[in-house]
Amino acid sequence: MHSDVKPSYKWLALSCTSLGTLMASLNGGTLIIAIPDLMRVLRADLLSAVWILIVYQLIQTVLVLTAGRLADMIGRKRLYVAGFALFGVASLIAGFCTNAWELIVMRGVQGAAGAFMIANSSAIVTDAFPRERLGLALGTNMIVFAVGNIIGTILGGWLVTVGWEWVFWFNVPISIIGTIWAAANLRELSTPDASREHDVAGMLAYMVGMTGLLIALTAGGIDGWLSPMVVSGFIAAALGLPLFFFIEKRSGAPMIDLKLFKHPPFTLGNVAAFFNAIARSGITMLFVFYYQGPKGFDAITAGLLLTPVAASMLVASPLSGLLADRYGSRILSLIGLILTTFGLGMMMFIKIDSSFAYVLASMIVMGLGSGFFNSPNTRLVMTSAPANRRGIAAGTRSMLINSGSVFSIALVLALVTSGIDPKVLFSIFAGVTSGLPASALSQFTRGFETSFAVLALISLLSVAIGLLPHQAEEDEEGHVIEHDAGHHHGTAKAGL
Repeated sequence: MHSDVKPSYKWLALSCTSLGTLMASLNGGTLIIAIPDLMRVLRADLLSAVWILIVYQLIQTVLVLTAGRLADMIGRKRLYVAGFALFGVASLIAGFCTNAWELIVMRGVQGAAGAFMIANSSAIVTDAFPRERLGLALGTNMIVFAVGNIIGTILGGWLVTVGWEWVFWFNVPISIIGTIWAAANLRELSTPDASREHDVAGMLAYMVGMTGLLIALTAGGIDGWLSPMVVSGFIAAALGLPLFFFIEKRSGAPMIDLKLFKHPPFTLGNVAAFFNAIARSGITMLFVFYYQGPKGFDAITAGLLLTPVAASMLVASPLSGLLADRYGSRILSLIGLILTTFGLGMMMFIKIDSSFAYVLASMIVMGLGSGFFNSPNTRLVMTSAPANRRGIAAGTRSMLINSGSVFSIALVLALVTSGIDPKVLFSIFAGVTSGLPASALSQFTRGFETSFAVLALISLLSVAIGLLPHQAEEDEEGHVIEHDAGHHHGTAKAGL
């Protein structure tokens, strides 16, 4: 930390990123629980409803690396404050939308604002905290995220009873407070990157490829896998995504700094995070439709029943952050991946008549896994990057996690919807299942079980990645190996 920065600054910086984390987690939880109501009120089809969810993460994914690059050039504070303000404006306008496609556009604007924030959050905290306290700081952000998820699903169930617009409008006062607080308290601690180049070609190639893949996956189970839109989407993905990596290898200012991937902790930490995001991100959507569809619960009840995952994360996150500071990140991350895989394996056997105790147990294990994985993994990735490249490092990690998240949602939708009549699908996903034959509901539950089986296999792959040799994040004497501009420095690992 700079010598002219007061010791208390680290807590002010953490409060700013925690406010952003709270808004983001509340926003995600409230919206997903409100999707069945949005489908009914806005007369949206299933494909439109799903895109209301995933366009936010898609735009955030596409822009987060550019945002990280901009942060390294013009300052993390400026971009973080701008993101907070833009999120509030977009939330206000979203509440006035009259159809699903208008709402999709405003969700995209929210995604851009979120990219400005998420690309800077980890970097701001990493700049502000000494290495031996970083796990605690990142764990605190995860606590806030878990609290936001717990409150968000319950709040979303209540807000839709008032009016779906409030699912967006409640963000506005949080945004105003967060913008003012961040502008007043954040400092620029990193030296700006002198280069002003932008990788526009890479960003466009990634957008074309990723959008095509998501369109194909989300529409395939509904319209058929050989429909023109689905085939066109897969072609766009097959062309755009390889072109993106081709451009990155040759760009003078790439979105992804491939040199960072020379460090095994950075590479393996990011790859594990990517597969973990695929494994866990579609779960909430599956349970929302399970509770409001076949189970027939209202939005408030469904929101309450979704809280065990986030509540367990709330318990595990601070513990994992403290333990990571003392014992290192890798073993904690691996424990989290194993618990996540076990929880998903339990979910494979959930049926319509399964006991709540069994569902609760699977959710708790899953939440503990997420809590034990996220903070240590963030610590592992961020401390393996040079200080002046942490913006792009945070952006890279966010891009991979968001890519995994949107792919997860599209994947489980494809698995659940394949082979089910569109009218039946609408009834289930809109929460209007009275009168549906048992055979129709059983089709849904088969897709539900298949989805969890596939996600468990993907999670098992993340465990395998976690077991690969990292070339030691710590040496045998307990010294942490830091990577700084290609040199390795040993620093004593301090306790709290």
